[in-house]
Amino acid sequence: MRIGLFATCLGDTLFPEAVKSTAVLLARLGHDVVFPPGQTCCGQMHVNTGYQREPVPLVRNFADQFGDASIDAVVMPSGSCAGSVRHQHEIVAERYGDAALRAGVATVKAKTYELSEFLVDVLDVDDVGAYFPHRVTYHPTCHSLRMLRVGDKPLKLLRAVDSIDLVELPEADSCCGFGGTFAVKNAETSTAMLQDKMRNIATTGADVCTAGDSSCLMHIGGGLSRIRSGTRTLHLAQILSATRTSPYVPTEAVR
Repeated sequence: MRIGLFATCLGDTLFPEAVKSTAVLLARLGHDVVFPPGQTCCGQMHVNTGYQREPVPLVRNFADQFGDASIDAVVMPSGSCAGSVRHQHEIVAERYGDAALRAGVATVKAKTYELSEFLVDVLDVDDVGAYFPHRVTYHPTCHSLRMLRVGDKPLKLLRAVDSIDLVELPEADSCCGFGGTFAVKNAETSTAMLQDKMRNIATTGADVCTAGDSSCLMHIGGGLSRIRSGTRTLHLAQILSATRTSPYVPTEAVR
């Protein structure tokens, strides 16, 4: 397949390794990965904050960049951005777009996937040949869980990883407290939710907490580093891209 890779804003600016790992993984599975150079923000943060007219140019650009018929699928290491493309873009196009935008959005929506659902649902793959000899716990992010309904697909992929020690996270489906501007506008509530999440992570004794969204990992990772927990955060793509011949080499953990 010819796969269009969407980097996302956080992937582009703060977590490029998650994007690179996605490309490495998909290429290892035998697919042609392309990166449309004109891609920008998907507009999720605008819509989430209540500005639905403003992201029209971003939605149009996304449809233009990934609407090429030669691109069989659009894949991104983010449940929240995939959720935006599949649900919010249609809302924006219907309310503020023209017929061309609505058609473009419908075309791209039909072939857009978050990484884990693409691997399991489209490629029908559970075992991607990964090797990760570390103790890991998994946090299901809100958009992937509630908007995309990826279910246990990330866990299916993790269970098949060679030498992994996968530990269940208590109260896993509880929000980490990030929620974009929610963490700024409701800082005290966000911090309390984060503390609950970190407390549950601590009970697992995990070396790594993984998830499918860099935004949640940024929030959780920041909290874990401040309390010097010794648990690092790592995107799911980075675990799945690691192999015996090209293993993940962690930097020194903060303790």
